[in-house]
Amino acid sequence: MAKIQSVEPNIADLANGWLKSYSLDYKLEQESLNYEVDKALNDYHTKSGGKGGNRPDAKLLLQSKNLDYFPVLIEYKGYKEKLVKLNADGQVDNLTPKNEPNLKNIKDFAVNGAVHYANALLHHTSYTDIIAIGMTGYKDASGRVSHEIGVYYVSKDNLGVGQKIGDYTDFSFLSDAHFGDFIKKVRSLSLSQEELDKLKAQREKEIDTSLVRLNNDIYQNEKGLGENDRVYLVAASIMATLGIPSKVAPLEKSDLKSSTEEGNSDGDIVVRKIQAFLKEKNIPKEKNDLIMRTLQNTLTTENINKVVDGESQLKRVFSKIIDDLGIYYKIGLTTDFTGKLFNEMYGWLGFSQDKLNDVVLTPSYIATLLARLARVNKDTYVWDFATGSAGLLVAAMNEMLNDAKKTITSPEELAIKEAQIKAEQLLGLEVLSSVYMLAILNMILMGDGSSNILNEDSLSFDGKYGFGKTDEKFPADAFILNPPYSAAGNGMNFVEKALSMMNKGYAAIIIQGSAGSGKATAINKRILKNHTLTASIKMPIDVFIGKSSVQTYVYVFKINEAHHKDEMVKFIDFSNDGYTRTNRKKSNNNLKDTDRAKERYHEVVDLVRFGKSKLSILAEDEYHENGIDPNSGADWNQSIPINTKPTLKDLKKTVGDYLAWEVSNLLKQQGKGLADSGK
Repeated sequence: MAKIQSVEPNIADLANGWLKSYSLDYKLEQESLNYEVDKALNDYHTKSGGKGGNRPDAKLLLQSKNLDYFPVLIEYKGYKEKLVKLNADGQVDNLTPKNEPNLKNIKDFAVNGAVHYANALLHHTSYTDIIAIGMTGYKDASGRVSHEIGVYYVSKDNLGVGQKIGDYTDFSFLSDAHFGDFIKKVRSLSLSQEELDKLKAQREKEIDTSLVRLNNDIYQNEKGLGENDRVYLVAASIMATLGIPSKVAPLEKSDLKSSTEEGNSDGDIVVRKIQAFLKEKNIPKEKNDLIMRTLQNTLTTENINKVVDGESQLKRVFSKIIDDLGIYYKIGLTTDFTGKLFNEMYGWLGFSQDKLNDVVLTPSYIATLLARLARVNKDTYVWDFATGSAGLLVAAMNEMLNDAKKTITSPEELAIKEAQIKAEQLLGLEVLSSVYMLAILNMILMGDGSSNILNEDSLSFDGKYGFGKTDEKFPADAFILNPPYSAAGNGMNFVEKALSMMNKGYAAIIIQGSAGSGKATAINKRILKNHTLTASIKMPIDVFIGKSSVQTYVYVFKINEAHHKDEMVKFIDFSNDGYTRTNRKKSNNNLKDTDRAKERYHEVVDLVRFGKSKLSILAEDEYHENGIDPNSGADWNQSIPINTKPTLKDLKKTVGDYLAWEVSNLLKQQGKGLADSGK
């Protein structure tokens, strides 16, 4: 059978003819568009998986009436049904199930290739709105060339996945006469919160994969770097490349010259860039000095700046970090980034045997659960007395920002509120200095809510702001916590301290179950004299798989209202939360939603707040309400009672079963008697 001939030259000739007829300044495959775009395409991995040499078939840089620039990247193919390959969710299918580039799709399908190029620009340039166009065609039975076009919008807002803009039969939407209306249509595209949440979850899986790959690479190929060095190198590289529009230019790989000149080593260059970044961020001097002192210890060492074969180890590692992780913070993904980094960098390197074993970071979905149980909103003041990498505060901040966006319609008022949330409405305490550094960096990377992350002992904390309003008490009305379980009462001493400093609001903590069944009796009784236990939630045994296998519970409190003996506590058995977990180091996804997990978590929040009327997915025997003895302190983990009292239905079934058995026996005896008589 003769091989079908590609008609790509015909497609290219047709499409480029359109562009020429519209008097557009388009550039072909080998031509330069501008330095920034050319460099991004060269730095990004190619359609074949290598480095460098990405060359769209045609490219343009168009400007809207608002003077915004839109790069347009076009890829041609010459076969039928090679326009676009979508996944089961209707997204451009450029990733494998292992969250690695699907090189076959990127290479074979026109739109997939164009979206791949667009992500190069999103990753390596200042452009955040890109038009990706794919066009293919074939010869029909009469020999005439037919064509089809796919036009997609790739942006920071859709996390680089891309959205279809519309159906088109030519490129006239790019012409001066129609481009304004086209951009209006682009601007009207939006994703539902559900779609956005799904994309964020997908991107978070990719971060996990990238961090594993990066850590393995550095561990195996970059000798002499300890665990802290790796963490600080990632944080330093990201801060140096974030930049601040019109004030601090992002550090480029090409800016590192691997010079041996004193004061101009790669480490010196990175340090100066971070100093400029932090200065523009208005980080308090004390905190600024701590960050710089910590990072300089890694960045300016002789070994990491030693030049071998024209390149320092620092430049090599910096390049790997930016190539693997750059896209995720460029698109503004609000996740517990350094928490993920922390877990990966430490999780498999013997960390579990050192003195920091008590630091068990909270999974992001548990952090969000705690924030919602504590009823966090845009006006809440949230604190955490064992901050770790600030994952709980990141989750709370996200909830607060989302609420602000939903309820505030004035852009100016929203901007003011967002700044207030980050600067004044979050406070975290962390006594371990290395972990404290991670918390600061996490909040800077996730939106600069680091102002009141304090390196203090929670048990001696005076309740005041650490920066800004240093003479004022922090007006906390939401408390979230995952305490060190080795502390008094498994960490209930942190709870007692925090609640004693609050006048109103709610608290949600995740803690070892023994804290509610005898290990913290005295503390619990004191807590109940002033605060109400509203809910006790038994969590899955494997929530902290790989770090801890203890049974944990979530306890929810209403602040400053003594627990009455007749108060009904909501007991929820959440052992089945809908997630399936594994602890395989080589797995790309150790957490899978196998039974409506997100809906289950939403239902638990509703059950705690509104009661049994919200029971839907959870079974009747997974929820009940009962009292506790305020003078006990050891009865917080009640099991759902099993009803052993027989009902009328049970009696009827038992009698029916017995009568059936009697009749069966009678018939057998009669049959035997007939057989013996020979009848």
